[in-house]
Amino acid sequence: MTRIYLPQPLVEGQDLPLPDGAFRHLVQVLRMGPGDSFVLFNGGGGEYAATLVQVTKKGAVARIGAHLPVNRESPLDLTLAQCVSKGDRMDYTIQKAVELGVTRILPLLSARSVVRMDAERWEKKIEHWRGVVISACEQSGRTALPELATVQALAGWLDSGRSFGTGLTLDPEGARGLREMPAPAGPVTLLVGAEGGLSPEEIERSRKAGFIGIRMGPRVLRTETAGVAALAALQACWGDWAP
Repeated sequence: MTRIYLPQPLVEGQDLPLPDGAFRHLVQVLRMGPGDSFVLFNGGGGEYAATLVQVTKKGAVARIGAHLPVNRESPLDLTLAQCVSKGDRMDYTIQKAVELGVTRILPLLSARSVVRMDAERWEKKIEHWRGVVISACEQSGRTALPELATVQALAGWLDSGRSFGTGLTLDPEGARGLREMPAPAGPVTLLVGAEGGLSPEEIERSRKAGFIGIRMGPRVLRTETAGVAALAALQACWGDWAP
């Protein structure tokens, strides 16, 4: 069933003119017409059955049906702290992180980050990534949108004194694997480096901030693979993939 995110109150029985983006996707791309059904959600919990009741060349109106109290969110409170990677690699990581149930995504700039922009271009990039998050939620059936933070420096974030819960970094030479760790009692923060990984100074900084280096097998993973693989492993060990 096609799912559409609308960031506004949704009320059963309401006839709702669809915004341009939803109209284009449903009518111009999917060729839906009056009487066709889809699903609406606004991130506030659950989702709504909906039906197109009016379609013109310039717009469409949907009737909101019953609220469906589904919950497809992970029991893990999971933050992906991802050092920004180049081009489509970051898009891929964000998309798959959403599909894997991440709670929030924090883009970071590290010593080995190759992406550098001014403030205006970063704002546009964040808006682009927000679109990736929304599309991934629509596709994967999620009923809540993960938080997407603004870009910040890794060093300042690590030195901020905030609580990271169970902080994990990927380290091929780590002293233990994920299965050797106890299940977390609270939030989990996964820190992943950009191309080239974290510098020795950043690794030491993360350790002082309480992060634990864990092994993810004998092979070195690319930045766009590492976070996705680790999130899947976390869900399998401690989340809603666990037996």
